[in-house]
Amino acid sequence: MAKFLSRDINLMEFQISHSNKQKLKPFYDDPDSMLPDVEAYASWLHPSALNSFDCIMKEAKGKKVVVFLDYDGTLSPIVEDPDKAFMSTEMRAALREVAKQFPTSIISGRSRDKVKEFVQLNNVCYAGSHGLDIMQPPKSRDKKGNEGAFQPAKLFLPAIQEISMELEHKIRETQGSKIEDNMFCISVHYRKVPPQDQGNLKEKVKSVVENRPEFRLTEGKMVIEVRPSIEWNKGDALNYLLHTLGFSNADDVLSLYIGDDQTDEDAFKVIAGKREGFPIVVSSIPKETKAWYSLRDPSEVLAFLLRLAKWNKSQASFLQLDYI
Repeated sequence: MAKFLSRDINLMEFQISHSNKQKLKPFYDDPDSMLPDVEAYASWLHPSALNSFDCIMKEAKGKKVVVFLDYDGTLSPIVEDPDKAFMSTEMRAALREVAKQFPTSIISGRSRDKVKEFVQLNNVCYAGSHGLDIMQPPKSRDKKGNEGAFQPAKLFLPAIQEISMELEHKIRETQGSKIEDNMFCISVHYRKVPPQDQGNLKEKVKSVVENRPEFRLTEGKMVIEVRPSIEWNKGDALNYLLHTLGFSNADDVLSLYIGDDQTDEDAFKVIAGKREGFPIVVSSIPKETKAWYSLRDPSEVLAFLLRLAKWNKSQASFLQLDYI
């Protein structure tokens, strides 16, 4: 492992470097526990993607639209039990329609198989573990339909499994805690852990990783995650998917990325830097973000996807009438 960590590797034209520094971000209170401040939200400098839909799609005319989405908190609500984060029938139908018309990918912190189990659509590309496990897009698979996968952290798997077992032993007596194996990412959920025990739980998780410089801790909404210290994130996954789809050097592509998690900020940064798309954050409260537009919750995401599918059909009809 040390030999692997000491060098840079190049996979599929994507440079991946490894850091020996443990990146431990501070833990914050659950943002969902905060009541929305209507006045503050109204003055937030991130206009509604729904109210600005026509303005956004004006930039999409004549371009190839590519859609990227997070899962939890975007396509499904945040729930106490992560195993019950089901998306609605309406959301699935809207996503299916969007994926019929545009290349569509879901980049989630969950395992790729788990997200696919929730979504139940075959015309969507799935990337799990924050982009460390990427299924080949449907149009890029071989003639037999084999999915294949791009896994830049594959050599970390034995160590991840070892850490998972150690965490199971460490926190098994902590009431309400739950470990989720996301293949290249271990998520420790503490939404159901009594407030007085949460600090102790975090220290236990930290103790498992502190002597493993090849891993780092990150935090999310009532979850602590153990991830490889590899310089690869959702922004890199987005670039990889664009490359695989043949859009990496195209100047007629417009990317839409919708997500609610801190890890989505890396993808927002990529799109904002290229200025070839629109990063859209899902949040019911004002917060610091690199996104340019916002949606309040999954219900607004649903409304946006429905309008997106309807817009594309109207464009097709308009072109057909123009041709006639």
